[in-house]
Amino acid sequence: MYRRILLAYNGSPEGRAVLHQGTELARLCRAEVCLLAVVGIPTGLAMAETIVTPEMTDALEAPARQTLDEGARDMVAMGLAVQTRIEFGEPVERIGTVARDYGADLIVVGHRHRGALARWWGGSVGKSLLGQIPCDLLVAIDPHDEGPATA
Repeated sequence: MYRRILLAYNGSPEGRAVLHQGTELARLCRAEVCLLAVVGIPTGLAMAETIVTPEMTDALEAPARQTLDEGARDMVAMGLAVQTRIEFGEPVERIGTVARDYGADLIVVGHRHRGALARWWGGSVGKSLLGQIPCDLLVAIDPHDEGPATA
């Protein structure tokens, strides 16, 4: 069914749901996996039109690299073929580009319950991806997430 699965993973609780569900699906389908972390450029740097130096990207990349390495290590231990990739920029654009470059059959992203204002302000990665990707999309939900708090 799926031969190449792209997992958008960041180590958050939502990301752990992506890793768990994506790993199980990849194992069942005997699929290759690309574990992707998208690192955003801090707004202050972008607004200041600062030239982003290699030292800055190294500092931003280090935590993402550690998270990807830990996730990949677990997947390899389960016998999966895994590659890792770090991209800088806006998540929707980078995930779509990597999916096309990698030839993904499926993208797995996480879902975080947020209030209406947060959804309006930040949008939804999953929803925004729908019009831009060349493959199926699975939105993994953390089973421990009880949804947005109600007042």
